[in-house]
Amino acid sequence: MIPYATASEAEAALGRASMSQAEAAWFHYSATMPDHWLFCHISFVLLLVYTLVPLPLLLLEKFAPAVVLPYKLQPLVRIPPAASLRCYRDAACIFLFSVGPLRLVYPAVVKVMEIRMGLPLPSAGEIVAQLVVYSVVEDYLNYWIHRLLHTKWGYDKIHRVHHEFTAPVGYAMSYSHWAENIILAIPALAGPTIVPCHIIVHWLWFSIRLILGIDTHNGYNFPFSPTKLIPFYGGAKHHDFHHYTGGYTHSNFAPLFTYCDYIYMTNKGYRYHKASQAKLKKLGENNMEQGGGNAFYGGKED
Repeated sequence: MIPYATASEAEAALGRASMSQAEAAWFHYSATMPDHWLFCHISFVLLLVYTLVPLPLLLLEKFAPAVVLPYKLQPLVRIPPAASLRCYRDAACIFLFSVGPLRLVYPAVVKVMEIRMGLPLPSAGEIVAQLVVYSVVEDYLNYWIHRLLHTKWGYDKIHRVHHEFTAPVGYAMSYSHWAENIILAIPALAGPTIVPCHIIVHWLWFSIRLILGIDTHNGYNFPFSPTKLIPFYGGAKHHDFHHYTGGYTHSNFAPLFTYCDYIYMTNKGYRYHKASQAKLKKLGENNMEQGGGNAFYGGKED
């Protein structure tokens, strides 16, 4: 709760003649709201993002498949809409079950993470810098936890649930064992714990991370996706191979970026797969040039 009764008091405390429009909006929204309610917003924000972001692609698959299927990474596998919706239902229930207990430890979480609720709001540069730090920290820690989940015990007891989808869909991003949801929250929370932030950045970070996770699980390689502008971002093409090769795979453990798989050489199978695809494509093009009409081609490239 912001410790100022009026906007004038807040402006005086900030040492300014007036607040920015964003700060004024934040003041009017949060001035009388208890801090624990602001913190609990994250549950509603993430559920809303998880519900809406995969939906357009699901509708296109159902009503306009010709638009999206040329870009599908596993074109022979079609997930029925009913299966995707069951995936959403189960994942949403597990999510609510997993994050619910966080409300009980709210005071300790806020104290450890030093989450700011009041004014001033962070600058754009501060937000971008924090998001970059959070992404790098989360990606590195998630990589090693993911490798542990692919040990025999970790996979058989926990991670196998997530790999029920060998051709993932957007809603499969959060489809996992309840314990995995809690375990993978650790690397996501590590960055904000190391570099404390405002609650707005906290919401933004988890929303962006969820959106990118949905993107890596959507099963499509769209050449026009804006995520291709992100340096070292693996995307759906990188992670889809991880699901395709099965539970005991030794390839592509990185959740978002590709640098860990490159440094620790856990992308050998993926590189071999890409080289084989390139040879098949070249062979197919040669056959077409020579008059062959039965060349294999698995979909559009970038």
